[in-house]
Amino acid sequence: MENWIIYRVDSMQFRGHRLEGDDDFNLVFVLGLCSFQHTISIAVDCQKRNEVTRWTDEKKKLVAAITPSAKPIRPTLFGVGEYQREREGMASTGRDGGATASNKQVILRDYVTGFPKGSDLIVTTTAVELRVQTESPTVLVKNLYLSCDPYMRIRMGKPDPSSPALSQPYEPGKPLLGFGVSRVIDSTHPDFEKGDLLWGFVGWEEYSVITPIPNVHNKIHHMDVPLSYYTGLLGMPGMTAYVGFYDICAPRKGEFVFVSSASGAVGQLVGQFAKLMGCHVVGSAGSKEKVDLLKNKFGFDDAFNYKEEPDLDAALKRCFPDGIDIYFENVGGKMLDAVLLNMRMNGRIAVCGMISQYNLEDPEGVHNLATVIYKRIRIQGFIVSDYFQRHSEFLDFVLPYIRERKITYVEDTVQGLENGPSALIGLFHGNNVGKQVVVVAPE
Repeated sequence: MENWIIYRVDSMQFRGHRLEGDDDFNLVFVLGLCSFQHTISIAVDCQKRNEVTRWTDEKKKLVAAITPSAKPIRPTLFGVGEYQREREGMASTGRDGGATASNKQVILRDYVTGFPKGSDLIVTTTAVELRVQTESPTVLVKNLYLSCDPYMRIRMGKPDPSSPALSQPYEPGKPLLGFGVSRVIDSTHPDFEKGDLLWGFVGWEEYSVITPIPNVHNKIHHMDVPLSYYTGLLGMPGMTAYVGFYDICAPRKGEFVFVSSASGAVGQLVGQFAKLMGCHVVGSAGSKEKVDLLKNKFGFDDAFNYKEEPDLDAALKRCFPDGIDIYFENVGGKMLDAVLLNMRMNGRIAVCGMISQYNLEDPEGVHNLATVIYKRIRIQGFIVSDYFQRHSEFLDFVLPYIRERKITYVEDTVQGLENGPSALIGLFHGNNVGKQVVVVAPE
């Protein structure tokens, strides 16, 4: 029973509830969010009479029309298309005449082990009222762009009390959460008005109701750059590159810098920041196209395709005959092991991510840690949210470089929220070239 959600319609207002014995609703939509491979029981209590219906057809939805003054009506079945048209047709006005709209969402089916699959994420549609339903400081936004980020894979895993988590795991049966760019539709928050644009944490859905958090939800003031940049270059990935390179790595002119996963949302910026500092920069990526991008568009001094290097230690010695001063770590595993052998005395490693390990049930170990001792290497992990209060400082730094075309940025976009799951999953197979963005709605 807990695997089903009931959609209660009161004066054509849709609200999600767990299955309960209420008998005062006009119409009930029952939508299965978990496995359709098993027979599911649905119990509807109306006028003290129970009606239990069993369905196993995954392509149909159960709709039970109920009125307190009448006997229970025999449930009718709609095909998927008919069901959708029926639901959209009734989602025209909300409580007290307020307008509503359909709200497409990407739902986590269940906790994920191994590489995520398309079946782990469900695209479904509910409805949302187009006005805030509370006097507390709340904002209703229409999402325009959503950011696909590797850390989201960590949040798909089952909670492990013995392991510290980057952030709270996603909850099965609910939309994914991530960074996005949104337009305010309605607001009771004093800092946000209808029409404002913001970037920050929202649901993977067309509309989100949020309670803005300082430094997590930020009003967008600079409109002379693409709005999508706030999912990457001007948002969380940009901040990650900025604090990771300048604060954690503490670079100096002329140093030797290596960036793994260098064509991604963060890596492409770290390399360009390093070139601005006068450093010698080499990056690794997973295809010839990406290697060409690093050298010809982002200005890296050299780059290599790690998939074509049977010996990573040898590849690094070829690119860094004098060793590495700074390593910006995005990969982990065998790459980190090889880098440790090639670090110079007093080298610095900023640990931003370890994408090679996120889908492994038994993560790989690191075998060359002894070099950290005698080479006096500093390895430091960091979480970008610890630095969000410095976002305005970051904008003051990076916007002039963008306007002067001294920094460039490459995005890989997909159109439509329904294509978001495949775009997100593609990150872990190296399908994206540049920052992966989902275009949810036109600006």
